[in-house]
Amino acid sequence: MSAPQPSLPPFLRGLSARLLVLTVIFVMVSEVLIFVPSVARFRSNYLHEKVADGQLAILALEATPDNMVSDALARELLGHVGAYGIVLHKPNATLMLDAGGAPRIDATFDLGDAGVFRLIADAMAALAQRDNHILRVLDISPRDPHTVVEVILDDDPMRKAMWDYGSRIFELSIVISLITAALLYLALQWLLVSPLRRLTAGMVAFRADPEDQSRDVAPSGRADEIGLAQRELAMMQETVRQALRHNARLAALGTAVTKINHDLRNILSTARLISDGLADSEAPEVKRVTPRLLAAIDRAVALCTRTLSFTREGAPPLRRSRFAFSGLVEEIAEVVEPKTEDGARLRNNVAPTLMVEADRDQLFRVVLNVARNAIEAGARHVVVSTQSDIEALVIEIADDGPGLPPKARDNLFRPFAGSARPGGTGLGLAIAREIMRAHGGDITLCDSTAAGTAFCLRLPDTAQCVPAANRAPSGADRATSTAGS
Repeated sequence: MSAPQPSLPPFLRGLSARLLVLTVIFVMVSEVLIFVPSVARFRSNYLHEKVADGQLAILALEATPDNMVSDALARELLGHVGAYGIVLHKPNATLMLDAGGAPRIDATFDLGDAGVFRLIADAMAALAQRDNHILRVLDISPRDPHTVVEVILDDDPMRKAMWDYGSRIFELSIVISLITAALLYLALQWLLVSPLRRLTAGMVAFRADPEDQSRDVAPSGRADEIGLAQRELAMMQETVRQALRHNARLAALGTAVTKINHDLRNILSTARLISDGLADSEAPEVKRVTPRLLAAIDRAVALCTRTLSFTREGAPPLRRSRFAFSGLVEEIAEVVEPKTEDGARLRNNVAPTLMVEADRDQLFRVVLNVARNAIEAGARHVVVSTQSDIEALVIEIADDGPGLPPKARDNLFRPFAGSARPGGTGLGLAIAREIMRAHGGDITLCDSTAAGTAFCLRLPDTAQCVPAANRAPSGADRATSTAGS
């Protein structure tokens, strides 16, 4: 069953709509933070103006000989100020202007001692009230710092003026919020959302048809993160496309080899039977040629088998068991090459008590492959040793060959590309890495110089504790042993 084809979300569920809503909300929150102090400042200015008007009104008392005016004039002066009474406290005198019958005072506010937070709290409390209250407001005179002016007035006109001012601020805030949100939305849409949607559409189209290059996202010249993402996506698409083509060629190769393998093996089997008959011939020329002919046929069969196995098997199934690794190395030493004049071609420096838990046949295949590659490349001796750490067992396979050429190092574990000898397929190390990774480990090239090459095989948590007397030789021990040999 095929996976559903993904598509870009609609506008209301996409990033654009969420960005627009969040932009409006954040701008409105900013406007609220501006609105509250603005209303508090309006109330403070309103009361300061009333105090200043009250001082101007009470100056009429100083113009009279007895510091008194008629009731009609007093009511007219108080009406202009909008107050019930005005009191002027001087250092040497107190002047009062009222129309008689002062009302009961509900609250007193001293503007000289009010801080910012107090002004904001008083303003919000005034807006929340519904009934009229009589306020007693005190402040220092703006003309004489030694004079205190006291005004008694209603707060209902002040509250209405605050609501009118707040409404204008709110309407202006809405307009500013919409304009700011629209500009910010368009900027983010241009800088971020639209490029992201193009990137997403490119990924969706690439998933639907990786071979179609016409719908790839063309990288822009931007130097920011979006431009980097566009360039990396283009490079990733090309890399994946090349990998798909390479895998398709490998799949075609596997299919072709599978189809011809049966017939080819039959042909080679017939040739082997005939060659076995030639081996019994007494003719000197036939006896000389037959071993090379048999070896060529065996190599052809092995090549066909390895190629077919690599293209068909995938990750090998593991049958884990616990066994002595030293015994496995001894078996490999008998298979690799017979002893030469200066000793065995493969030297076993593994402690006899070292136990590993792995698939014995698969590990045999890996070590044999690496050792045989070294000997075929010209090494005279191959040394197998181990080193244990907390997390893994490290198996080192070192030789004294000529080292790997640069081309082989660059393509070391790539099938059909990493062979260091003419006629090689490069499958051996590719299969070895596949086996080691199936065990949870890996195989790496530790060193390769003109003095020799060393591969390291890692097996996680497989080494049994080895007594100090029986531990695997260190690098210095191996060097001494090799030199003594």
